[in-house]
Amino acid sequence: MSLKKATILIVIILLVDQISKIYIKTHFSLYESISVFSWFKIYFIENDGMAWGTKISDFLSFMTERSAKLILTVFRLVAIIGIGYWLYDATKKKQSRILILAIALIFAGALGNIIDSVFYGVLFDSSLNQVATFLPTDGGYDAMLHGRVVDMLYFPLFSVDLPQWLPFYGGKRFNFFEPVFNVADMAISTGFLMLIVFNKRAFQKK
Repeated sequence: MSLKKATILIVIILLVDQISKIYIKTHFSLYESISVFSWFKIYFIENDGMAWGTKISDFLSFMTERSAKLILTVFRLVAIIGIGYWLYDATKKKQSRILILAIALIFAGALGNIIDSVFYGVLFDSSLNQVATFLPTDGGYDAMLHGRVVDMLYFPLFSVDLPQWLPFYGGKRFNFFEPVFNVADMAISTGFLMLIVFNKRAFQKK
């Protein structure tokens, strides 16, 4: 797979990701949802930049939310440079198609969420019970590098009440699938899954 084809794939994923996020931001209020099917909902939430709707405070509880958010964004900017170089090097050395495809998916997904983290704070206003405005006259909801990532894909496939005898979770309601995610998250997860499942084909030994 050539660098040109990988770039085209990245651009397509970024367009789908950003168009879907901008549409949700400008047509849904925060936490608004609609049911497409009984097992699939469009559910608008925002998070600090972790994948699959995970809160950064769950991992960096010892830091203030703004400091943790800034560190995460800077880390992701550094990481995307490394992934970009990995992709360039893999195409230059004409490594396996699966490896290049997986790296391209991871790069596109990471870049899609980084765009939210870096720019959305200044591009949109955003508050509860309000549909966001693009390029508001009074400024965005936060500073550069402090934007929140938009998630909207929710698949509550089924729910069950766990038996009482289970340790820790007995008697609680279990929902599958709980995380809310976006197109960028799907691209990242698909890329990593490809590297795991097709590991030997991705990292071929001469």
